Amino acid sequence: MEKQRNRARVSGDFVSQKTISIDFETNFIGYENLSGKSPISSIIKDGAKVKKIDKGDDAILVLENTPFYGESGGQVGDTGEIIFTNGLFEVSDTQKQVSGAYEHYGKVVSGSILIDDIGTAKVDITRRKRIARNHSATHLLHAALRKVLGETVTQKGSLVNSERLRFDFSHDEPLSNVEINEVESMVNRKILGNTEVHSQVTDIKSAKKLGAMALFGEKYGESVRVLTMAKDNFSVELCGGTHVDRLGDIGLFKITNETGIASGVRRIEAITGHTAYQFDKNKENQINQISNLVKSEPSKVVDKILQILDQQKKLEKQISNFQKQLAGNQIDDLLKNVKEIKGVKLLSAKIEGVEIKDLRDIVDTIKNKLTKAVVILALVKDNKISLVSGVTKNLTDQYHAGEILKHVANQIDGKGGGRPDMAQGGGNNISSLGKALDSVQQLIN
Repeated sequence: MEKQRNRARVSGDFVSQKTISIDFETNFIGYENLSGKSPISSIIKDGAKVKKIDKGDDAILVLENTPFYGESGGQVGDTGEIIFTNGLFEVSDTQKQVSGAYEHYGKVVSGSILIDDIGTAKVDITRRKRIARNHSATHLLHAALRKVLGETVTQKGSLVNSERLRFDFSHDEPLSNVEINEVESMVNRKILGNTEVHSQVTDIKSAKKLGAMALFGEKYGESVRVLTMAKDNFSVELCGGTHVDRLGDIGLFKITNETGIASGVRRIEAITGHTAYQFDKNKENQINQISNLVKSEPSKVVDKILQILDQQKKLEKQISNFQKQLAGNQIDDLLKNVKEIKGVKLLSAKIEGVEIKDLRDIVDTIKNKLTKAVVILALVKDNKISLVSGVTKNLTDQYHAGEILKHVANQIDGKGGGRPDMAQGGGNNISSLGKALDSVQQLIN
C-alpha cells in the first residue's frame, strides 16, 4: 500500500516534489476544527530542506499544528489552502509520515513563504464533508455485511475519497441481489435513524472490551480512537479517520458495484449523499426515456418491454421460417445449375436472402439430394463474402472440401479451411467472386 501511495504521489500534481524523513510529530486538530493557525516546522523542496519558497514552487510544508487529515486507513488526505501574510500555498494532498509529521503537498500560488512563517490552514470543507459521509458509510457497510453474511466477514482493504467508497472483505461467493438489497437497506435505515456518532479515546484493552473491531492494515498505539454508530452499538470500530456528526448527514447510501478481486475476497463500491441521489435520478431519467420510447407509463415499463421481447421472438421465428422457405425455393433453383463432371455432380454458386448460420445446413441439404457431389456456396452480406464447401462422404477420398474452399478463398482475398467433407471461410473481393466460383469446375477436372 505504501508503494502504491508513492507511485500515485509521483504521478500526481506534485510530481517534482520529493520528501525526506522528518523527526517531528504534528499536532492534528482536524477533528474539531477545519481551520487553524500554525507556524511552519519544515519546508521541503526537491528532497531537501529549504528556508524559502516562491510563487510557482512545488513544495511540502510541515506544520506544528494542522486541521488537514493525512492519508491513513484508506481515507485520502485533505486538500485546501494555507494563507500567509506574504504568500498563499495551495494544498493538493496531505500525507502522514511514520514519525507523525503531516506533509502538506502543494504549490505556492502567490508571494513567498519563509520558514517559521505563521499561516492559517483552511481545509476544503465541502470535500472533507463528502469524504466524511463516505467514511462513516463504510463503517455502516462493514457492520451490515457481518449482519447479513455472517461474522466471518472481515475487512481486507478500503478506499474512501470524496467521490465514492470502496470496501474489500472476505467472502467466498458473489452476493445475490437479495443480499445486496438487504445490506443497502440496512445501512439506509441506520442513516434515517440519524443517531449521533460517538468517539472516545481509550487504551486498546478497553476498546476490545467495548467490542471494537480493528481495521485492516492499521497499527495502534497505547491510545486508540473508538467510533460507535447507531443504537445497540450497531458499529463499533477503531478508527482515526474523520466522520459525520450524525448518521443523517450521510443522506443516502447506494451500492453501485459488487465483484470479486481475489480468491475469497469481494469488493463493494458505493456512493453517498448528493452523488447517490444523482445516480438514482439518472436511472429515473433513463426509465422515463425508455417509457417514452415504448409508449408506456414508468410503472408498467417492465411489462411493456416483456411484451415487446415476446413479439420480437415471434417475429424472429417468422423470419427464420420465411428464410428457410426462401432457402428451400433457392435450392430447387440451384439444383437446375448442377453440372456433372466425370460422374461427379458439381454445384458452385452464389446464394441470396439467407443467414450465414444457415449456409452449412443448405450445403448439407444439397449434398443429401445429389448423393455424389461437390458443393460450394457463397453468400454476400455487409460487403463480406461467406463461403461453405461440402463433399459427400463417398467422394472424400478423391476431393477435400477444405482444399476446394481454399482454392476459391485465395481468389477473393480471403482464407478458410476445414474437414474433407465440410469447410468454411470467406473473403472481401466481391468483384472476383464469380470467376472464383467458375474455376471450381476446372479444379475438379
